[in-house]
Amino acid sequence: EVSPGDLDELVRRGPHAADELPVLLKALGIDEAVLERTQPLVVRDMERVCAMCRHKSQCDGDLVAGTAAAHYQDYCANAPTIDGLEKAAAR
Repeated sequence: EVSPGDLDELVRRGPHAADELPVLLKALGIDEAVLERTQPLVVRDMERVCAMCRHKSQCDGDLVAGTAAAHYQDYCANAPTIDGLEKAAAR
């Protein structure tokens, strides 16, 4: 559930505030389309977390440099969720 304060912040950040997420998922070899079909609520939550992130410049730099897979766990608030997805997929 999104608080009114978070909702205001999400609106202020605009429609492209979570553009990094699909790029990161692709860099990690996670199929976003499959994830959308199988766990849409998880994707929505990850989008919200991404949109609220305060590490955009670091993330963008890693995505451009192709180093996101090696470094995202250092700063990405979605890292625990992504790790959980990877562990579930490995089963």
